[in-house]
Amino acid sequence: MVVLQPDPFLNELTSMFEHSTENGSVWVTLKRSSMKSKVKRNKMKSAGEVIEYRCLIRATDGKKTISTSVGAKDHQRFQASYATILKAHMTALKKRERKDKRKSAEADKKQEGSKKRSSAAKASV
Repeated sequence: MVVLQPDPFLNELTSMFEHSTENGSVWVTLKRSSMKSKVKRNKMKSAGEVIEYRCLIRATDGKKTISTSVGAKDHQRFQASYATILKAHMTALKKRERKDKRKSAEADKKQEGSKKRSSAAKASV
């Protein structure tokens, strides 16, 4: 896994999205991390020191994995750039088919009415 600075990470992420346009996927995960081992965190906590948490961002296309760590100060700028990249490369998504609420409600009523009629016919036989 390659740990990059935030700007080169965004450039690599853009190229991953461009390579996976025709077929393939890109997975991006975000995780809170202190970038310290559990032993060091426990020592800092018992000493009363403040632990600075960062956001660890990983991206993979199945072949190549990249990551970066973003602090609280740079988070707003990084998030804005990241959102721009996502909006630009989510063109291959399909629109969800939405049912008209009135039509589906009417269809449900018709099905219930036909079930009642068929059960009444069976009872009379």
